[in-house]
Amino acid sequence: MSILLTGGLGFIGSHVAAVLQEHGQEVVLLDNLCNSQASVAKQLELLCAQPIPFYEGDVRDHALLDSIFSKHPITAVMHFAGLKSVAQSVQDPLLYFDNNVGGTITLLQVMQRHGIHQLIFSSSATVYGVPLYLPYDEAHPTKPINPYGRAKLQVEEILADLAISDKRWAIAALRYFNPIGAHPSYTIGELPNDQPNNLMPYINQVASKHRPFLTVFGNDYDTKDGTGERDYIHVMDLAEGHVAALRFLDTSAGLHTLNLGTGQPYSVLEMIQTFEKASGQTIPVQMGPRREGDLPIYYASAAKAQSILHWQAKRSLWEMCDSAWKFQLQHLRSLTASV
Repeated sequence: MSILLTGGLGFIGSHVAAVLQEHGQEVVLLDNLCNSQASVAKQLELLCAQPIPFYEGDVRDHALLDSIFSKHPITAVMHFAGLKSVAQSVQDPLLYFDNNVGGTITLLQVMQRHGIHQLIFSSSATVYGVPLYLPYDEAHPTKPINPYGRAKLQVEEILADLAISDKRWAIAALRYFNPIGAHPSYTIGELPNDQPNNLMPYINQVASKHRPFLTVFGNDYDTKDGTGERDYIHVMDLAEGHVAALRFLDTSAGLHTLNLGTGQPYSVLEMIQTFEKASGQTIPVQMGPRREGDLPIYYASAAKAQSILHWQAKRSLWEMCDSAWKFQLQHLRSLTASV
């Protein structure tokens, strides 16, 4: 029996694939490579010491999905395939609704046709919007402030209706906060194709002298040091949360919405300082104006996940920074060796 991972070569998908294999689960990977690299498939095969089926293609491709489900004994799907830039979603909202919502509908239609009703959906803390209280728990009202978040929420609403319409569906919508870090082998990690949208890969590029400095957007927020505070979670903790959710769905039908976070906010400056200690590198910083739509602070309550999944994040911010930097160094060494 196999688990299909859409977006399976991306940052989160690849780490979940590695952890699933460690737990004895067979995986099948689908990715269109819009923000990932085909070389990750080979890294996963080396890491797991066995062949892993990989299909290059789009989750909106009915025929391709039909073919994958016909060729493999898939029992569940983890759906990571989706565009994830808030700024890009503001510039091109139709692209985000077509890809992130339309792609999910296509996937669900094909799953239903093949009698597969177990799904883990990669959602986001952006569905909450401006906090009415903190930490966000799953009962917090949802009012996203950008098209990316609205697309995630629309998918959650579709999943809720689907679970009501057919009691065979067992679905977990996992609301992520800010995953960073890398696999302990340092062979897979966060490696965006273009300019990073997230803080950690940008810091890595500054530390490795690929960029001259890091711009911190806003140092006048009402926070401990004036910079934005976020709930960062190690990607390996996040991956282990998916395995726990899969196990939970074996005996739990319906839609289950769960935060996966640490419950501990760290500021941008705290992140930089911790990274400098872990890496031994100095990160030049320039202060810039606030970005429109950025929140001063947000972080999770992960009490529900701890209660029903028996899961909680356990790795420290130092471990997140240390593993991210060691992955960056290993990646740079591999690039040098291939020249």
